[in-house]
Amino acid sequence: MSRPDHAPIPSTRERTRRHSWVRVFVPVALILVWLIGAGLGGPLFGKVDEVSSNDQTSYLPESADATQVQELLGEFTESDAIPAIAVFVGDSELTDAELETIADAVADAPSIEGVSADVSPALTSDDGRAVQAFIPIDGDAELADAVAALGDELRSAAPDGVAVYITGPAGFSADLVAGFAGIDGLLLGVALLAVLVILVLVYRSFLLPVVVLSTSLFALCVALLVVWWLAKFEVLLLSGQTQGILFILVIGAATDYALLFVARFREELRVSQDKGAAVLAAWKGSFEPIVASGGTVIAGLLCLLLSDLKSNSTLGPVAAIGIVFAMLAALTLLPALLLLFGRAVFWPRRPKFEPEVVAEEHGMRTTGLWARLAGLITKRPRAIWVVTTLVLLTGAAGVLQLNAVGVPQSDLVLGASEARDGQVALGEHFPGGSGSPVSVVVAEDRLQEAADVLLANDGVDGVTVTSADSPSGSATVTADGITPVGPPGTPAPEPTVVDGEVLLQGTLTDAADSDAAAATVRDLRVELQGTDALVGGVTATAVDTNDASIHDRTLIIPVVLVVIMVILMMLLRSILAPVLLILTTVLSFGTAMGVSALVFNGVFDFPGADPAVPLYGFVFLVALGIDYNIFLMTRVREESLQHGTREGVLRGLSITGGVITSAGLVLAATFAALSVIPILFLVQLAFIVAFGVLLDTFVVRSLLVPALAYDLGKVIWWPSKLWRRGRD
Repeated sequence: MSRPDHAPIPSTRERTRRHSWVRVFVPVALILVWLIGAGLGGPLFGKVDEVSSNDQTSYLPESADATQVQELLGEFTESDAIPAIAVFVGDSELTDAELETIADAVADAPSIEGVSADVSPALTSDDGRAVQAFIPIDGDAELADAVAALGDELRSAAPDGVAVYITGPAGFSADLVAGFAGIDGLLLGVALLAVLVILVLVYRSFLLPVVVLSTSLFALCVALLVVWWLAKFEVLLLSGQTQGILFILVIGAATDYALLFVARFREELRVSQDKGAAVLAAWKGSFEPIVASGGTVIAGLLCLLLSDLKSNSTLGPVAAIGIVFAMLAALTLLPALLLLFGRAVFWPRRPKFEPEVVAEEHGMRTTGLWARLAGLITKRPRAIWVVTTLVLLTGAAGVLQLNAVGVPQSDLVLGASEARDGQVALGEHFPGGSGSPVSVVVAEDRLQEAADVLLANDGVDGVTVTSADSPSGSATVTADGITPVGPPGTPAPEPTVVDGEVLLQGTLTDAADSDAAAATVRDLRVELQGTDALVGGVTATAVDTNDASIHDRTLIIPVVLVVIMVILMMLLRSILAPVLLILTTVLSFGTAMGVSALVFNGVFDFPGADPAVPLYGFVFLVALGIDYNIFLMTRVREESLQHGTREGVLRGLSITGGVITSAGLVLAATFAALSVIPILFLVQLAFIVAFGVLLDTFVVRSLLVPALAYDLGKVIWWPSKLWRRGRD
């Protein structure tokens, strides 16, 4: 059938020109789209604190007693201020003149920007050597700046020889803010520098590391853009902890995916002179493992939505968004950049076009470390996986030493802490729980009954009730009722009543973040059950947080295992292989936790760990650790379809060994960068994940999994067609 005159057949030159134009336009358009997204997200790095919160109470479920009490506190006090405690300590008993100077300094505190006018009078300790004052910080003030300014002002006004500390909830919150201050700059800089050094050493190239890091950084910028606006509209809850994990996770995952793609691209350049064909072939070969790997991580992270703690449940979608953009960048931006640069991206070690050499190798390297390791596995596969398993089990035994039942608030920040020093000084001269009382909301007609319970508990030093009639805003409650303030005959102040309820506050005899204080709160909740009272406060918040973390850990870990196993079964079309991969990954996790416990206790002398540390370590190590098994086993399956299972195992190991090792080093380095933030939780998580990734990279994926798969042969694919029809 002849073509109409108006549709001439394009010439070869025209088709070539059109094809070349498309090759240039598409990658340039993709790069511009990512550049615009990064341009919008980049400026938000310094503004994350505008949409984030580090208030522990906001992470608790709404049903928790501490949450309900926290919501009611503002109605009783008509203020959202955060209490700070100023502690003045002298070398000897303070003189009247010194006490008067301190009182004047406290009275002038409201003149400082960010300090509330509701300052309580200074109280002198029984030994006369210390003074404490409750100085609230406005809820809308820049907390760290206000606390620092208050401390500087009081120190300058204090008498010579008198030490001044700012502690209490405001002081510890300011410590956390200061601890997270390096996330935008220091953390990101250290992580990127570590990745850059590794990439330069591995590839001995100057341009390729820049291309890979650009892919990771653009993915992070766009992910931050989305997360920032979701937090702005209160769709997600963002904290400094979540922010740090997001940064590290995106940089590490995007770099890993990019390295997998680059390795495929380099393979294809050896058999193809056309860089476009090489990019397309690399994209086809990388798509399934990258999507499977990212999907596994996302599925594991979204299991955190089952958490009672909002700090856990919101991390899931925040980190999942980061992984989505890490995958998109590796499958769109990176191919576009490689298409533009071609072989030049590897300069000065450009891959040669050598199809005849590849044909002689039959697609598998016959020299080098991984070829030698493959040869070793062929000789003694069973001995290798049995010995490796026994060594890992020995390391996992250390998990019995892990103390993950919570840590005091004063130990959350590593290094020097004015708030911690202030709490120690406070405990030496006043009841340990001064400034962080246990708060009890109870019906007005049961006020005295609840007060009697508090007064009868050895862990409570005294009880007050919120009252607008009292000069200090609260009046003392004794077994005889509310004690009047003023000269004899002064009528007892009326308690503040909100919806028929009153607020009692008990001063704890022990430090608010101590185990003894936590035990007191638990006892009070049992003893007050008959009064329908709600028990909250700083200590109660810590108790409820630890309980919720333990619940989350028990629930989520099994769910993550099941979800990831189902994904692996669909990917590998097998049942036995995914089960074995999950078991090896869990064993690797157990060893990482066991060794970490021994290091935390014996080397770093940490006071313990948050209950969420094992949960986070599990989610990241299992979800990310399974990535390398996916990279390996998808290639093993691909090779097994052509060469048989045992030959496929050796080929998969020798082909992917270099890239997976590089990816493991990069991911370990990025998570290790978390340790530059002086927050105990992040330092512990950094060690666990970094060590676990290295263990998984160099031991589990290099020895245990290949040796086990080689020993089992084609049965590992049971019950798929490859098991029934394949060969060993």
